[in-house]
Amino acid sequence: MRYPIILAAFSATLVLAACERPATTVVTPASPPPAVVAVPGPAGPQGATGATGDAAAKGETGATGSTGATGSTGATGGAGATGDTGATGSTGATGDQGQRGKTGDTVIVVPTK
Repeated sequence: MRYPIILAAFSATLVLAACERPATTVVTPASPPPAVVAVPGPAGPQGATGATGDAAAKGETGATGSTGATGSTGATGGAGATGDTGATGSTGATGDQGQRGKTGDTVIVVPTK
C-alpha cells in the first residue's frame, strides 16, 4: 500500500510540470513626451492705437407704460370754527298810543273748587 500513494504523487508532479504555459510578456507603456513650458521674456513695445469704431444705430423707442391705479379717497375734513356772535339790533320803533278804555262793565271771575 505504500507504492500507490507514491506513484500518484509522482504522476501528479509530471503532469503539472509537462503543461505548456505561455510566456508572460510585460509591456511597459511609452512615456509621454516632455511638456513644453513657455518662459516669458521682457515686454515688447506698445502696439499702435486701433481705428475708431462706427457709431451705433439708434434703438427703437419703448412702448408707453400702462395707466397707474386710482388713488384712495381722502380723509374727511375737520369741523369748522364757530362763527362770531351777531351785533346787537337797533331799538324798535315806538308803537301808537292806545285808545282809552271804556268804563262801566266790570267782570269778576270766581274760580270753582
